Amino acid sequence: MLHTIIKKNSYQDSINLMLLTNAVATTEGINKVQIMMATPSNKDIYKDAGLYTDELGAAESNDMAIVIDTDDENKVAIVLEKVDQYLKDQSISGKNQEFETVRTWDKAIKTAPNADMALISVPGQYAAEEANKALDLGLHVFLFSDNVSIEDEVQLKKKAREKGLLVMGPDCGTGILDGVPIAFANVVKKGRIGIVGASGTGIQEVSTIIDRLGEGVSHAIGTGGRDLKEPIGAITMMEGIKALENHPQTDIIVVISKPPAKAVRNEVVELLHSLSKPVVTIFIGEKPAQHEGNIYQAYTLAETAQIAVDLARGNAIKEDYNAGDYTVAGVSLTQEQRAIKGLFSGGTMASEAAVLISDALGLGTEIKNEEGYVLRQDGHEVVDLGDDKYTQGKPHPMIDPETRAKFIEQAAQDEKTAVILLDFVLGYGSHEDMASALLPSIQKAVAHAKENGRNLYVVASVCGTLNDPQDYNGHKKRLAEAGIIVKDNNNEAVRTALSIVGLEVNDVKKAHVEAEKSGREFDLTSSEQVSKLVNNKPTIINVGLKSFTEALIANGASVVQYDWRPIAGGNEKMRKILSLLNSYRVEKA
Repeated sequence: MLHTIIKKNSYQDSINLMLLTNAVATTEGINKVQIMMATPSNKDIYKDAGLYTDELGAAESNDMAIVIDTDDENKVAIVLEKVDQYLKDQSISGKNQEFETVRTWDKAIKTAPNADMALISVPGQYAAEEANKALDLGLHVFLFSDNVSIEDEVQLKKKAREKGLLVMGPDCGTGILDGVPIAFANVVKKGRIGIVGASGTGIQEVSTIIDRLGEGVSHAIGTGGRDLKEPIGAITMMEGIKALENHPQTDIIVVISKPPAKAVRNEVVELLHSLSKPVVTIFIGEKPAQHEGNIYQAYTLAETAQIAVDLARGNAIKEDYNAGDYTVAGVSLTQEQRAIKGLFSGGTMASEAAVLISDALGLGTEIKNEEGYVLRQDGHEVVDLGDDKYTQGKPHPMIDPETRAKFIEQAAQDEKTAVILLDFVLGYGSHEDMASALLPSIQKAVAHAKENGRNLYVVASVCGTLNDPQDYNGHKKRLAEAGIIVKDNNNEAVRTALSIVGLEVNDVKKAHVEAEKSGREFDLTSSEQVSKLVNNKPTIINVGLKSFTEALIANGASVVQYDWRPIAGGNEKMRKILSLLNSYRVEKA
């Protein structure tokens, strides 16, 4: 039976409500429970989950909706008690905050007149509108929000370019500005290597390896994963590259991209050839055969970091950074066990795994993300569990283990599975101890396979630094003590998994050749606003998730928290009218 409780005008951010849902879902006697704001898109999620009710239908976007499926009506009171306690704890922790909180853009600007960036993490349907407001106020935008249309992304980035500003995103998960980690980022030493990345976990993997190798990062400018798609044309990436070219403390530039549109990729490479600084590139899905001029082309994320470090230290560049012994002693598999199941929280690391497995199978290196699967071939599966398909109404798998735990147990049921391949991504925003959270499911999977006469191998890498809040070495130790094969990076983990099933990647030894001169002239100057951004610690208006402020403040950024709520109580028609009136007012001013 379904029970619905509507808390009127009780706005909470989506991550808080997802974590709250998980906390109360374990209550004995509860079949299902979902707690979200009653927005139109969230109501669709309730319908898909079989939790839609008439009371929910009448609720407004600024109302918190709690729908409980239970056969015992007494359990409803228990759930509500847990909800109230959670919200009370949130309120108490908020009183100890080290930052000012405001409720309007006007007050935010008055409180932080020197602000130069807005970090926006509001629901996707409102994100473009808030980003436009920030640009009109002369602020760079770090747009963490997803579910923003590509048309809105094009409009925002063109507008920003005209104003001399940057839009990092949408769906920009990671950034580092002058040592300040933004959103899902790690604690990385400051140094001479600058990164521009159309990939969040790609930036995390490369920056953390750079840190562990003893070098550091000047900036990591995220662009959002679609920036190198045809309609957008790498607007943010091109501006970010120019910013690093003009940044005196950056000696080496790294460019990271998910599979790009070919014409856009070529445009970026032409720009890179015009720079005075050496560049390391990785376009996931490309298998480069040589280095050209000032551009050093990597095949894997680890190789990207390793080349950048060698360039920073003035070391000779090796022909092959991927060679190594990836064998595992004493492998014992049944005749049916030939499949690798890659279950990733990081989309770029999932893509890297898919590329390497496809390459080892002799299928080439081009991949496609279809229904959250980056690869499905001959029993091999690589899943990006951070894909929108798996995160509708659920926390990201870097925050919550539930979805990946289910996939681990399902993989063990398949008699073809030989290896489960995992990533553990540390840093701000991620789960405080994902190793301990997933170990019960891993151990259950291994035990199930053993009971059915099979050995199941688990291979993992940990993406993090020694200064991350989750204890990098402790994570590796807990996994290794549980019998998991732990490797230093995703590249090594994938190659180890391939070795277990009798496969290997045929790597190319890359020579260094002179680049052909295109004769094209690029304007490499940066705007005054972009120059200021990369030469000073940012002052940030954080619009949305309060949890992001911890990392910002801990690393020396000035922050004002904009305690955002949907205007007009979430009434879509009234919201659009007010937005048009506000736009008219801005134009007249």
